[in-house]
Amino acid sequence: MTNKILSMAALSALLFGTASCDNFLDIQPVGRVIITTADDYRKMLTEAYSIVPEDRGLASFRSDEFVLDASVSQEDLNSYLDIWRWEDVSPESTTSTFNWRSYYQVLYEANYLIESRDNITEGTAEELDQLEGEAYMLRAYMHFLLVNLYGEPYTALDDPYSSKAVPLKLDTDPYSVLSRNTVGDIFDQIIRDMDRAEELLNVDEWETGYNYRFTTLSVDALRSRVYLYMGRWEESLAASRRVLEKKSELADVSTILPNHYTSVENIVALEEVMTAYYVRAGKVNRELYSLYNSGDLRRASYYNRQTASNITVAKGGSNEYSCSFRVGEIYLNAAEAALEASTGEDALTAARGYLLTLMQSRYTEAYYAQRETAVNDMTRDELRDEIYAERRRELAFEGHRWFDLRRTTRPQLTKTYSGETYTLEQNDSRYTVRIPSAAIEANPGLAN
Repeated sequence: MTNKILSMAALSALLFGTASCDNFLDIQPVGRVIITTADDYRKMLTEAYSIVPEDRGLASFRSDEFVLDASVSQEDLNSYLDIWRWEDVSPESTTSTFNWRSYYQVLYEANYLIESRDNITEGTAEELDQLEGEAYMLRAYMHFLLVNLYGEPYTALDDPYSSKAVPLKLDTDPYSVLSRNTVGDIFDQIIRDMDRAEELLNVDEWETGYNYRFTTLSVDALRSRVYLYMGRWEESLAASRRVLEKKSELADVSTILPNHYTSVENIVALEEVMTAYYVRAGKVNRELYSLYNSGDLRRASYYNRQTASNITVAKGGSNEYSCSFRVGEIYLNAAEAALEASTGEDALTAARGYLLTLMQSRYTEAYYAQRETAVNDMTRDELRDEIYAERRRELAFEGHRWFDLRRTTRPQLTKTYSGETYTLEQNDSRYTVRIPSAAIEANPGLAN
């Protein structure tokens, strides 16, 4: 593959219906460029990072975090109302869509780097390992997001190898007709890619501004979440512990939001989960807001309360709030995994410890003392409910709630707009997003 010539615009158009490329790809001759050096591939990987979708934020509209009411602009209603009320069969043509194409464009570019590794020039072995490791992490993470949007929840399946989800894309062949892989197959590949990334990654921390890139620590941060979503509690707990051994400091929410890209908690600052469009469109659900006691420091930090019925999100609205993995989530993953990994008293003690460490940084001293006593007196079932509630408070509007609902109880949700009530039943099939009709029209096999 020496001096391999890649016509990125042509291949992108063929694969994804778009010719979006970074400027460095637009040089002559005639839109084609010989990509050879480590610097070229770093630029290509930067392009891949830049097009990772904000779909975890869009999924927040499907959850119970946002409220849409008569104060919402017509433009925003056109974009988000059908997502919010789970109208997936016949949504309005103006409805925003989850970015199916972007995921596969990122996968294409990650795969291209992986395939080209042995022919990259002008880079040290460490630089090339790091580039390839990041490509494997991008591939793992894109498949993880895809399977959790378009596949049934792993934890809801008796046999994850019998439930089809999305196609795995592990090469750059633009002519292959993709078919859907099973949920189990996809999670298996995610694990293999994380393991390979761990062998290659060698940068422990990027300087601020470049911390959207994956690092050595990011592998266990992703494992912590992946294994949690699979119900593989011991492995999630082990990964969480490894992260916390290296990075455990929690942000002071009275001075900086924990999902800010400069926060001490930030592990990977990749996704701008809660865009300005999302923040503008939705109001905070009053039920969610009521979960924050007056002794909870997050109530004033995470939200802007205009009136009793008009509360908006503070932890979003610009790319300063770019966060894919952070320490607060890892404490909560560890708490849940510790609780579920064993039935013994030691498991309860460990789960309480992780939960209380997070709580101590989020509550006033007086209120924490009350909560500490309550948590220490909780039964296993009560503690599980408290961990779920704390996830809802701590990780609100960071793209976790919809996925947490899917992988846990999949409860009934009810919403009302303009006098009409909409219901998502418990275990409703709409907890899984439909593959876009345009994708099925282009590849009818995706319907099977």
